[in-house]
Amino acid sequence: MKAIVQRVKKAHVTVDNTIISSIETGLVVLLGVAHGDNEKDAEYLVDKIINLRIFEDDKGKMNRSLLDVKGELLVVSQFTIMADCRKGRRPSFTDAAPPEPACRLYRFFAQRAVSLGVTVKKGKFQANMDVSLINQGPVTLILESPGN
Repeated sequence: MKAIVQRVKKAHVTVDNTIISSIETGLVVLLGVAHGDNEKDAEYLVDKIINLRIFEDDKGKMNRSLLDVKGELLVVSQFTIMADCRKGRRPSFTDAAPPEPACRLYRFFAQRAVSLGVTVKKGKFQANMDVSLINQGPVTLILESPGN
């Protein structure tokens, strides 16, 4: 499982010209699920993401977590981050999990964050989405579960 995490001032997801989710201060997570990923992978990433000390404290140091700042989480399914672009010019998506298990783990990921006290908004699984955000910092991190 892979996540691209961006610290944001605000963000929203639009489907068919309608905003379906929006957050203020928090994190946008683009989440990719690979073949063989499981709930332990999701639990690992949720715990890592919500506890990352990437928000500034009173001294301007990245020393506070999403939980510390009471920030929101916008989770967007993004199978394309599982692409293998090493050969040729067309990305290969053979490492991405099929839709059914990917959707199940995407939902599990979001629910796990909720159970840990985070306000979570989501994109729409398998939809053509426009994701708009103001990346603060900019801060962008790539995380992977231990299985990857």
